[in-house]
Amino acid sequence: MQNLLLVFLAASALTAAATPDPVRVLVWDERQPEQKKTYAGAFLGDTIAAWLSKQPGIVAKSAGLDSPEQGLDAATLDATDVVVWWGHQKHMNVSEARAAEVVKRVMDGKLGFVPLHSAHWARPFVSLMQERAKADAVAKLPEAERATARWEFLNAAPVGKLVKHSDPLTPSLVHEDGVWKLTLPQCVFPDYRPDGAPSHMTTLLPDHPLAAGLPPKWSLRQTEMYNEPFHVPTPDAVVFEERWDKGERFRSGCAWQVGKGRVFYFRPGHETYPVFLDENCLRVVLNAARWAAPASGNRN
Repeated sequence: MQNLLLVFLAASALTAAATPDPVRVLVWDERQPEQKKTYAGAFLGDTIAAWLSKQPGIVAKSAGLDSPEQGLDAATLDATDVVVWWGHQKHMNVSEARAAEVVKRVMDGKLGFVPLHSAHWARPFVSLMQERAKADAVAKLPEAERATARWEFLNAAPVGKLVKHSDPLTPSLVHEDGVWKLTLPQCVFPDYRPDGAPSHMTTLLPDHPLAAGLPPKWSLRQTEMYNEPFHVPTPDAVVFEERWDKGERFRSGCAWQVGKGRVFYFRPGHETYPVFLDENCLRVVLNAARWAAPASGNRN
């Protein structure tokens, strides 16, 4: 009997060891009142978190600007593997210190970051794109020059600054008078159209983990339009491309390694359109949470 108990305990231990820890997702949402008109009286972030919670291997909850410490306190972040971020109108209301904590954890490989739609101007995303632009710029220099290079960083606070098609693409790097001048990414694009016209998505990298379970092509009945060029560092992978019937296009699923962490930007959205009731869009968020999560050994 004792031997059988030992065998059972050993088998249970092996099973537990083989079962990965669930990915802990925090869906951070600015919580605009308009969202409730589309999401059956709920906030968009609550809707995404509720759906994610029903998926295997995921534990999800939501928080927002009105949460204690804006939902980004150390204890919450310590218990989070991936932050999915929705922001639109109140980017500057987010504490710089709280955003910096998110950025540091991503850079240290302890947190994944998944900004959605107009979170292209979220404080953490802008900072992470700036850090990636700096790393890319250093990598362009001969190795012997990197330690002694003199740097000047321009456009350090791009939020709210629009661009034109004729503007130089950012980030950009020039060498003048012995100084490397890096114009940081503006994290925006020249055109948008909030008319709710349908868009058509193409899965460019069907074998990428971010594309798991997604069809080669699908359409969204209503969404806001963004048009290229998107002023961000060159992505490591562009998994999805979106097009509109009037001819616009956008790299709508972009993935980066930033420091030791992973960042994935997914474009579709607007709070008044039911984008995150679409099963394909929710599947992308699920895939992103799994892909961006740190390895078990790196989690808090």
